[in-house]
Amino acid sequence: MKATYHGHSVVKVEVNGKTILFDPFISGNGNTDLHADEVKADVILLTHGHNDHVGDTVDIAKRNDALVVAPFELAEYLGNKGVNAHPMYIGGSHEFDFGKVKFTQAFHGSSYTEEDGTTVYTGMPTGILLTVEGKTIFHAGDTGLFSDMKMIGEMNDIELAFLPIGDNFTMGPDDALVAAKWLDAKQVVPIHYNTFDLINQDGKAFAEKVSPGTGKALEVGESIEL
Repeated sequence: MKATYHGHSVVKVEVNGKTILFDPFISGNGNTDLHADEVKADVILLTHGHNDHVGDTVDIAKRNDALVVAPFELAEYLGNKGVNAHPMYIGGSHEFDFGKVKFTQAFHGSSYTEEDGTTVYTGMPTGILLTVEGKTIFHAGDTGLFSDMKMIGEMNDIELAFLPIGDNFTMGPDDALVAAKWLDAKQVVPIHYNTFDLINQDGKAFAEKVSPGTGKALEVGESIEL
């Protein structure tokens, strides 16, 4: 299994011939190496409905006939746009042919802003646990620090955790360090930073403060083999 960071909160997981994308915000993302019209995906996992996470989901899903897994209201919204969407919710899990997905809570918001400025409510924000071949990846989505992260760490043997560190809209580096400790993941990668001036952070400085040998700030396009 290979996990690749593509800037902001975009993560690609390749396993067993399948390509799984988390939060594919590509168009308008100056901090990614991807081109939306070239992206291949079998599955898209969405943590919440903000535009900088839903991103190019509709176009990618339709072009690739990809399955989109998302919180219920967001899945319904995307389904009405012709996307093959599977609805889930916090605390629920489901076994797919590519692996097991479980949604966790996150403390944030979730809405999609249409081109005309209309705001559509898209349900609760979430984090996502993806388990394939006995290895679990946790994508925390956009969230502040919350104490149940300790429980998530105790209940799951997390191989790799992607944690936001941008501050202002999500956890900053200090709170993310606490989250990393509670989750007790074997590897921790910072996300959701340096895309905009308001969330500029030093990812390498954060990674160096995580438990020795655990933190790793990936360059855009860099991968981890699991």
